[in-house]
Amino acid sequence: MEEEKVILVNENDEQIGLMSKLEAHEKALLHRAFSVFILNDKKEIMLQQRAHHKYHSPGLWTNTCCSHQREGENNIEAGTRRLQEEMGFVTPLKETISFIYKAPFDNGLTEHELDHVLIGHYENDPVINPEEVADWKWMSIVDIKKDIATNPESYTAWFKIIFDKFYEYIRL
Repeated sequence: MEEEKVILVNENDEQIGLMSKLEAHEKALLHRAFSVFILNDKKEIMLQQRAHHKYHSPGLWTNTCCSHQREGENNIEAGTRRLQEEMGFVTPLKETISFIYKAPFDNGLTEHELDHVLIGHYENDPVINPEEVADWKWMSIVDIKKDIATNPESYTAWFKIIFDKFYEYIRL
């Protein structure tokens, strides 16, 4: 199988190249990414626990799914693809906001992403892919905020950044 490539971008989200995902994370180069948040009628967010064999942030809780766009794929197409691959369902997604963040990891890799935040609605249980996801749960926005304050080590770096930055937006 060909190694997954990420889309290198500048600060204006203009593509400047392609690179293997691992190399981009080793060199901390800015690349395009997306984060999907699925909410239900109770204003809860569907969280996933990353599979324990992931090369970074294994076993940590995070937003419903996240990944990288493929060349020629728009944000909604990418989010829909990964939602199906990781969580086993599809639901309409809408683009909200995007921002740049940089988060180094203990293993020498660094996430440096221009992240597009996508939001959708779903009421049922997912059918998780155990290669990607160890567990999942619905959690209220208020409870997530409290738990991140109490147990920050249980959550991915990007989720804490997104959640803090856009708490006011996603709680509406």
